[in-house]
Amino acid sequence: MNQTIQAVRGMNDILPDEAELWERFDETVRAWLRAYGYRPIRLPLVEPTPLFARAIGEVTDIVEKEMYSFVDALNGEALTLRPEGTASCVRALLQHSLLHGGPRRLWYAGPMFRHERPQKGRYRQFHQYGVEAFGYAGPDIDAEQIVMCARLWEELGLGGIRLEINSLGSPAERQHHRAELVAYLERQGEALDADARRRLHSNPLRILDSKNPQMQALVEAAPRLMDFLGEDSLAHFEGVQALLKDAGIPYRINPRLVRGLDYYNLTVFEWITDRLGAQGTVCGGGRFDGLIGQLGGKPAPACGFAMGVERLIALLEAEQGEAARQAARSAPDVYVVHQGETTLRPAFAAAEALRGAGLDVLLHCGGGSFKSQMRRADASGAPLALILGDDEVREGCASLKTLREERPQRRIPLETLADEIGNLLFGDDDDGSL
Repeated sequence: MNQTIQAVRGMNDILPDEAELWERFDETVRAWLRAYGYRPIRLPLVEPTPLFARAIGEVTDIVEKEMYSFVDALNGEALTLRPEGTASCVRALLQHSLLHGGPRRLWYAGPMFRHERPQKGRYRQFHQYGVEAFGYAGPDIDAEQIVMCARLWEELGLGGIRLEINSLGSPAERQHHRAELVAYLERQGEALDADARRRLHSNPLRILDSKNPQMQALVEAAPRLMDFLGEDSLAHFEGVQALLKDAGIPYRINPRLVRGLDYYNLTVFEWITDRLGAQGTVCGGGRFDGLIGQLGGKPAPACGFAMGVERLIALLEAEQGEAARQAARSAPDVYVVHQGETTLRPAFAAAEALRGAGLDVLLHCGGGSFKSQMRRADASGAPLALILGDDEVREGCASLKTLREERPQRRIPLETLADEIGNLLFGDDDDGSL
């Protein structure tokens, strides 16, 4: 017997009950982005592999181990399923000269791909919202992006998400720190794990982000980048902190926060929860002023962040339980029940007329007894059932029955159905009758 084909490991189906929660989440997020003046941009899933090697850094886990890369069999071009969105957004910004019209606030959403070990909150196909601001040099945009995240958590009803921030300074400051860090790590000898030894001279800053428990004491004693920051970098970081304090946003300075991508400078931040186990970071980002120049454009300041949709949805479910799904569940305004030889075509026409009037209508399909159709109507969540039988069709009307409250059932002419139902659902009903 042939076995059914399963989804690729780490690339999951999102079934209707959960997908409705995603839809509600999307509606909230997109309204929030509009409120801050961010405009949408849609980016390809597939990009040239060198884009990510140059932007993210060749000596990173993403580029070395996790990218889905392949060679196009038709033209030999090296291509990659995007593992993150910032590099793609900067590529589009440069390709289409978007900064010629002044600073830009942009957002994008969709699937990203990384070949990681699948676990709860971490998948090989995962979804992100990315938010990027280009052309703004001051600490105000850094702070605004952090504050806007806090507002989103409030609008979603999420608690227990804490903020950690740090400054990575300028490239020159990082180079000075890097030299001291390498010298310190070289003195540790056998105390370094294999990953740290591999990165010692290629990307030592990433050693500070090690999750190896045996490395934590060594990491804590390492030279701190904050101690190497100059006057301008410190002033920028203090400006961010002042605005966060003014907004009443609590935070912790984490001197080991470096983020996983090489293009960051100055402010970096993460929003973290303890409700999701090891996958606690639900949102992270920072400033990446050098990336536009690194990818061939005229240097310009930039700041952005990305949110993991799967993790935020999991947090919604962890905090709000089944109530979150119930609140997101969509129900029609009207369920159309019909039975009899003459009823299908009038029922079909009535459903279309009501949809044309702006109502959400579920037309019963597939036959069945009147009793079974009414069970389906009740299970749909619709507040009203519209009933057409042979008698109603002969009289040019339909019966309207309330499903969520006790009211008398009555017949209504087909030509006035939309007005009657609209008034009942959305208008004033002074006398309480149907």
